[in-house]
Amino acid sequence: MPFKFIHITDTHLANPGLKLYGLDPRARLDAAIADINQHQSDAAFAVVTGDLTHWGEAESYANFADAMAALKIPYIAMVGNHDKRVTCLDALKAAPRDANGFVQGTRTTEHGLFVFLDTLDETSHAGEMCAKRFDWLASTLAAAPADREFVVFMHHPPFPVGVHAMDEIGLKQSAEFAEVIAPYRTRIRHLFFGHVHRPIFGSFGKIPFSTLRGTNHQVWFELDANTPHLASHEPPAYGVVLIDDENLVVHSHDFLDDSLRFPFEPPAGMDGRDYALKFAAVR
Repeated sequence: MPFKFIHITDTHLANPGLKLYGLDPRARLDAAIADINQHQSDAAFAVVTGDLTHWGEAESYANFADAMAALKIPYIAMVGNHDKRVTCLDALKAAPRDANGFVQGTRTTEHGLFVFLDTLDETSHAGEMCAKRFDWLASTLAAAPADREFVVFMHHPPFPVGVHAMDEIGLKQSAEFAEVIAPYRTRIRHLFFGHVHRPIFGSFGKIPFSTLRGTNHQVWFELDANTPHLASHEPPAYGVVLIDDENLVVHSHDFLDDSLRFPFEPPAGMDGRDYALKFAAVR
């Protein structure tokens, strides 16, 4: 069976009982966790790629920790531009910490070294990696055995995705990031990030990447730089990732979707054409 893990991003928890843009972020995270527990409890762990909270308040991190305590699998909590580093580290044992106090770390798996990066700049919504964080990344990649592959996680995308307002607050040091990972590009199996609240998939150079909708509000799809920056109530999602020696597959699951499910095959004794053409779309 493939190795399985879960990707969650942009949970944006506020303090208990508060709604955010008309939605209840805690209730939606609870629904995601319930769905994972019911259908994906054989996953090895979950990775939450930042914006755990919306304002970085201690009570919001406690709210996040309380929600995640119901998850039946371990999880790794990363920071995004809406988070506060020290408050996050004080509240969450699931947040990795490097020697410099950044929310960075690694996890060794049967399919490579998973690398978790801190791109938080607490003075801006744009992403930042300072010299200390780049040094940590460079030394981490260099210290791995020559045949070790990598899976990299970060909050901010290190390249433009075409959604203008989000590209303006992407990783500021994109060129430096590309330079640091250049010797290891052929060994990076996938890059996962959050921040953009959109289902986007492609390649960064030749590195495959993916990102997802958040669990609360989303960013509306618009490529025209002259249009307003809009949020939306599009369905939330989490990712189910399957890895084996040859393939890495990312499924984006709209866990609150309640549209009709029905068998493809017709009932016994009914012609398949008649079933398709006369199907009554009722619940």
